[in-house]
Order: sequence, then structure tokens, then C-alpha cells
Amino acid sequence: MKLNALSRGVPLSAVVLAALAIAGCGDKDAAETPAAPKAASTAAPAVAAPVLQIRPETKTFRDWRATCGNDGTCWAFGFAPEFAAGWVRIALAPGPDAQPQILFGYWPDGDAKGANPLGLTIDGRAYPAALSEASNADAPIGEIRTGVRGALDALAQGKVMTIRGASTQEVSLHGAAAALLWIDEKQGRLDTPTALIRRGSRPAALVPVAPPLPTVTPAPAVDQSGFGDQNQRVPAALRARTEVGNCLKASAMPAVSDMVMSARLDARTELWGVPCGAGAYNVTHNWYLTGPGGRDPRPAILAGTEGPGSDPVMPDNATVNGAYDPKTRTLSAFAKGRGIGDCGAAQTWAWTGQGFTLTQESVMGECAGVPSDLWPVAWRTR
Repeated sequence: MKLNALSRGVPLSAVVLAALAIAGCGDKDAAETPAAPKAASTAAPAVAAPVLQIRPETKTFRDWRATCGNDGTCWAFGFAPEFAAGWVRIALAPGPDAQPQILFGYWPDGDAKGANPLGLTIDGRAYPAALSEASNADAPIGEIRTGVRGALDALAQGKVMTIRGASTQEVSLHGAAAALLWIDEKQGRLDTPTALIRRGSRPAALVPVAPPLPTVTPAPAVDQSGFGDQNQRVPAALRARTEVGNCLKASAMPAVSDMVMSARLDARTELWGVPCGAGAYNVTHNWYLTGPGGRDPRPAILAGTEGPGSDPVMPDNATVNGAYDPKTRTLSAFAKGRGIGDCGAAQTWAWTGQGFTLTQESVMGECAGVPSDLWPVAWRTR
């Protein structure tokens, strides 16, 4: 997968719709025989909370990028200019009770002396931060824990924002307000007290709650004797396919050609991963489903909102840095935009007995030092 394909945003391939059900109730007609009058009820009729209707989407607003996932959680990211390592992330779950979170990170200058207090400065005003649990020794991550709403207001209206710690790093504010407004609209928060930017007097109870997640049930585990990622040879029927032969020729180096992977999925189905080229930090595999002994091979279908199934250059059965875990019956991939793995796409599919179903997908199109576990999650399932 090429990074420039990621930077165009996430294509839309999955739509999650949840119906709003409002139940009304009333007494049946009274019997015709006289009865004592009843006191009028003052209780309001029960109304079900509205359910968010949302689809995974990513949009770019000048120097900011915002993503909303199929579970209704949204993220807005601002980045340091020209691929410098610095970023600010605003995350907000769906629902009227959700509270925004502000995280930021950078790589300190190696020549910086001492460790200054971690924080953000917006138009000259300081917003102190605590060290987040997501930090590591080389790349501290700060979290604004007090005055979050005030920091959001300043960020949306500000001109200059700087990450401060052992060294400093500017992060552009161009597009920040538009990204936050888009999230308010996607989550149904506009003109309510819960909005990130456009707050108003509409009741918070009108903010929709999270939609139900799709449920995916992996197939039962099966014995893997004779299968795995060591000392595997491509079966003859699979090797006879023209594209498989071309892949093996393209992966002629022993370090790559020996990366054949296999697994037993059930009594009638095997999975084979054929190496098909490699770079400095990425190895591509094409995956096939076969009968016992590799007979009757056919490409596996790995649909996603980014990467396999969405890029016309890559076949639907290709992964980058892919691997199958028979314990969880999941196939995973992590296409790195660069060697440190701070940008790219990470995906997981579960084998259900009928095929592979996407269970999680995270995409980061900007190489700015964001750890992969803090990327926005465009798709997830139960």
C-alpha cells in the first residue's frame, strides 16, 4: 500500500444504520360501564434515546484531518508542518455524556537540555498537561486534563499553537475549527451544550447514543499440525496459477521466498499466504483459500475501507506485513508508511467459516509520529 493512497482519505465501503424507535403507549378504551374518574397523569411518555446513524468517513480540513468510525467515535488531528514529528489529537465518543480528550505528542530535540513541564501554548496562553500512559521514553505524550473545554475554544479560534516540553514544536491551527464543527455535525451535537465548538441551548438528551456494533463470530479453532509460517512449500495446484508463479519470481530472495504461510481453517479449507515482493520494512503476501492439500485454489477476499478491496493497484487478497493467528482465527495486516510505523493502515479480519470479515481497521495518512494505538479506528465489530 502506498501512503499517498492513504492521504486521500478513507473510501466508504461500510454503512452502519440504526433505526430510531419511539414507543408510544396508551390505555385501551375504558369499558362502557361507569367507573370512577382517574386522575390525569403528569408523567411524560417514555421516549427511547435517539440512535446515531453514521458511516465511517475521513475528511481533510486544510492542515487538520478528522475521522468518524462506525461506532460513532470521532477524532480530529492537527499535524506539525513538513513531516515534522508533532501532533495534537482530539477524540470524542458518541452520546450526550461523552467528554472530549486532548492528547498531543512530539519527538524532543536530542540536544535539548532538561525536561520542561509538558503542555500546549495557544496564542501565548499555556495549557498544562499530564504525562499520558501512552508515552514512552523517546516520545512523550501529553494529556490536557483540566480546562479541556477552554482549550478547545482557544484552539478553534487561535492562530498559533505550540507543543512545549524538552523542546518545542508548532502545530498548525488552519482547519481546526472546521474539523471540530464537522464532528459536531456527524455526532448530532450541533447547538447543544455537548458540542465541541457550536454550543447552544438544544437539550443534550437530543444527542444520539452509539449505534450497535456488527457482531462477528469466528469459526471454531482447529488443529494446525503441519501448518504454520516455517518450512512451508506452496502446493503444486497453487503454484500453477500464473499470478502465483509471478509472485514467487518477484520474491526470489531466500529471505522473502521462505515466507510462505499456511493454516488449516476447517476440515475442507486451507489458507495459504504467498510472498509477493518486499521493501525495506514491508512484505506483501497474496492469500488463497484451497481444499485439502492445496487443491482448487481461489483468492481470499479481504474487503476493507482502506487497502485491500479499495485500491485498484492491489488485488483484494493482498496484505502488507500480514499474518494469520489460528488461536483467534484472525488475519492481520500492518502496511507501514515508513519504517517507524507512525503512518499507514492496520487491519484485522476474522475467519467465520464462510469467509474473512473485517473486524477492525485503523488508518493514519500523515507521518507525524502518532503511535499506531492512537490512530483513529474507522471500523470495529463485536
